[in-house]
Amino acid sequence: MILEKIKNPNDVKTLRPEEIDVLAGELREEIILVCSKNGGHIASSLGVVELTIALLKSFDIENTDKIIWDVGHQSYPYKILTGRKEKFSSLRKFGGISGFPSISESRYDYFGTGHAGTSISAALGMSAAKDLNNESKEKREGKIIAVIGDASISNGLALEGLNNAGSTKKDIIVILNDNEMSISKNVGAISNYLNKIMTGNFYQGLRKEAEKMLNSIPLFGGQMARLVSKFEESFKNLIGPGIIFEELGFTYIGPIDGHNIPHLLDSFENIKKIKKPVLFHVITKKGKGYGPSEKNPSIFHGISAFDKSTGLTLKKSGNISYGETASNFLTNMSENNDKIIAVTAAMPDGTGLTKFSKLFPERFFDVGIAEEHAATFAAGAAANGLKPFVFIYSTFLQRALDQIIHDICLQNLPVVFCIDRAGIAGEDGATHQGIFDISFLNFIPNLIFMSPRNEYELIRMIKSSLSYKKPVAIRYPKVEIPHFSLPDEKTVPIINEGEFEILIDSVQNFVISLGAPHTEILKDILTEINADASQYEQKIGLINARFISPISQALIDKIKTANKIMTVEENVEFSGFGAKLLTLLSRNGNLADLEYKIVSLGNNYIEHGSRSELLAVSGFSKEKLLDSVNGFFIITGEKNKTGYSSF
Repeated sequence: MILEKIKNPNDVKTLRPEEIDVLAGELREEIILVCSKNGGHIASSLGVVELTIALLKSFDIENTDKIIWDVGHQSYPYKILTGRKEKFSSLRKFGGISGFPSISESRYDYFGTGHAGTSISAALGMSAAKDLNNESKEKREGKIIAVIGDASISNGLALEGLNNAGSTKKDIIVILNDNEMSISKNVGAISNYLNKIMTGNFYQGLRKEAEKMLNSIPLFGGQMARLVSKFEESFKNLIGPGIIFEELGFTYIGPIDGHNIPHLLDSFENIKKIKKPVLFHVITKKGKGYGPSEKNPSIFHGISAFDKSTGLTLKKSGNISYGETASNFLTNMSENNDKIIAVTAAMPDGTGLTKFSKLFPERFFDVGIAEEHAATFAAGAAANGLKPFVFIYSTFLQRALDQIIHDICLQNLPVVFCIDRAGIAGEDGATHQGIFDISFLNFIPNLIFMSPRNEYELIRMIKSSLSYKKPVAIRYPKVEIPHFSLPDEKTVPIINEGEFEILIDSVQNFVISLGAPHTEILKDILTEINADASQYEQKIGLINARFISPISQALIDKIKTANKIMTVEENVEFSGFGAKLLTLLSRNGNLADLEYKIVSLGNNYIEHGSRSELLAVSGFSKEKLLDSVNGFFIITGEKNKTGYSSF
């Protein structure tokens, strides 16, 4: 096996051409094998196998050069070739290697990337640091390379990075990995030939000499140079879509076949000699080398474990997600309400909006990887009489905080955010856990913020959001539930603003829970405990909070004279629901005799693993929740005042 020879990235440089082709096949086999067991982002990674090999053969990331993989779901070949072959079978597993680049995992992961569009800005910052650092000439001349996908380059941050890079003239290389087919006609012998010419010494030298000569001509020389430059740009635009990048200050090269290693190597050798911003446009096929992935690249973009021989996923439970439940009910409501629109940021499948998009294509808007735009787009639609529902993952909603505060909530516009993957999201790890949304949304004026305890309550919240006439956010977890028939909209009751639910009543001891599925788990735990309460001072009550904002005065009045209160939320501790409730209690009475405990996800980033594993280590398994209840409420020999504490 050629792959066994690769112990560090520079080993790729020693391979002969015939060995490179074998290596590409072995890499694909390894990625398919591991992803069939672990799940993962297989299609994007299969598409960059040749590009990765060519990069490592052309550049020296051991010593001088640095590669940044935008988003990182295309980085599996890179991980394998940079010393992680033996660990690759642990991909996305608890305690194993991450599915994304991580600075803490490898010295070859020069920048951690989990959200789209960051690579160009990061590369530009690294280039500026390289110029200012007191390093050897060899290191200062090293290349910073950002590899960004075609979907990511439309992200606002990527465009900001392009704009700044072009104006500063820093020596960076941006590789645009285009895996769509819209410009495939530009790939071929002519394009490759012109590419070779335009990146070669003769062309670059001729261009410089011509510019010098024309600029030296008195009076009209500068105008002539600009005219020739414009002619060159127009000519290049006839054979490729590079004019916009040239206008931004980049030397545009491409498009070129991203699976043709000899052509990639020739181009890289020439590009290395250009000392200003370069955009190198390569065309790749997403999922290349694996039939099912080539046929259905969107399904294999991020997939759970599957049968390697057929490509069919192994888990066919018949269950549906909370996101699908919310979307399906919204679809039903939309049949009788033509003001409802659905908006998402490149996640129509993941958020469950496929059915809505097919039934109401004119009212469905996928804005691409542009969360800030999605929020303000929805604000504009709401300001002009529509009722937008924005379906978005918790981790990506972070990007739109400014727009939520200023464009939506300040103007009190009736936009509804359906926040999927709230809490522990699982194998995608620290960059994708939805553990901050309560903290960064609960302080915003005008925003109604809810979290359901089960799927039926989610449906009630979706319907209720239509009646509130102001901004709404509904958070729900990445949890599957048994498929059920949706009730008729008319039979679903509205939840009044701030209305909480007493599941088990009490006077002095309360657990106040927010969200699914732990509220239902706590209901089972406390029902069993209260059946034999001899070990406890008093019966323990359970309140389903429902609302993060507003927290009603009625709830405060219910619990302000309690002896012990425990809050439970799948969010970080600080600035969360428990902390907010404690602040409100402090305004309404004396806290000297109150024992208060927050069960939360703590205050650290949470790495990758299955949701069940991560919940267990974070204190949210049934066993750990029982331990928390017993540790706080059970009678010991001497009463122990715990005061304010957390899990």
